Formats: sequence, structure tokens, C-alpha cells
Amino acid sequence: MIHFEIPLDQIVYDERGLVPAIVQDYLDGTVLMMAWMNRDSIQKTLETGQTWFWSRSRQEFWNKGATSGHVQKVQSIRYDCDSDALLVTVEQIGDIACHTGERSCFHQVNGQKIAPPADTLSQVFAVICDRKANPTPDSYTSKLFEGGDNKILKKIGEEGAEVVMACKDKDPDGIAGEVADLFFHTLVAIAHHDVDIKQVYKKLQERRR
Repeated sequence: MIHFEIPLDQIVYDERGLVPAIVQDYLDGTVLMMAWMNRDSIQKTLETGQTWFWSRSRQEFWNKGATSGHVQKVQSIRYDCDSDALLVTVEQIGDIACHTGERSCFHQVNGQKIAPPADTLSQVFAVICDRKANPTPDSYTSKLFEGGDNKILKKIGEEGAEVVMACKDKDPDGIAGEVADLFFHTLVAIAHHDVDIKQVYKKLQERRR
């Protein structure tokens, strides 16, 4: 049971009694899918803590992931300023939301499969992981991985000290730049040790609560 409510009678449904629902990953903000809800499916979602939608083609309810196991554990439901669209943030079990096996239904750009954007750190982390899997001689990131802990951790120490100096100098632009460098090298470190950035986000969410 979800420990929050939304005013079901205040949601503006269309002539079919439906409202569009955008589903978003609660950790990195990736838009996973869009489906339709009605009053009863919203209520079932609130009662079970998993997403329930209304199928327009089959004219029946469907519980996302009921057959695949890729269920969505609901973290929050919001409605927009006109109350005619929903935003559902979820923990996507299995990290697959699309029936094609892709993480997100929004993976097509000009006929090509391209992962949808997430938050900036997650995007940078994806590039870092690619450099680890597919090293290139002219890549600074690949050279960091080649140097292992000694090189990576030395850079984290250097960047941490530079953040301190920028803060002492009260230089906002310098602070932003040095923190960006510290974030980058920390992401390299966690990738080197096979820690996913989502594990870090989960720790932050636990502490936030």
C-alpha cells in the first residue's frame, strides 16, 4: 500500500475516462514508458504499490510486469497543472520497461536504437563504462583505467584538494569546475570497481528518507 493519495475525483479524464501516465525511473529520471490509466487503475496502483494500466485494445486492466517479472514499484504519483496527465516515478525491477527488451520505450531516434537521456551524472557514467569496455589509445579515461587504482585514486586526492582550494578562494566558477572534475574521477573509480551509479543513488535516497 502506498502511503500517499491523489484526488481521484479531481483528475481530468478524457471522454473515455482515461488519463495519460508517463512512467519515470525514480533514481536517474529516465522516461521509461507511457500508458493509460483510469480511475480504477489508479486506485489499484495506490492499493498495490505497483503500476496498473488500462488497455484500450483489450479493454481490460493490466499489471505491468505481471508475466515478465519486470514490475514497477511506485515511488510517487504526481499530476500536472491542468490535472489531465500523470507522472509516475518507479523502481523498475529488472531495469526493462519496454516489451522489446529495451530499458525504455523511448529508445528510437531516426530509426536507430539510442538509450534515452538520464541525469547528467548517469550519462557521463555511461560514457565512462563504454571507455572501460572499449578502450582507445587516445582516451584519457581509458588511460585512467589502464593505470588502475594507483592512478585513479591519486587523481581523486588531487581533485579533492583543488575543491578545497577553490572553496577557500571563494571562486564559484572554480568551485563548479573542480567539483565536476572530482565527480568525474569518482565515477571512474566506481566503474573500475564495478559499482553501478544507481547503487550510489539508492544510498542517497535511503539517507534522504
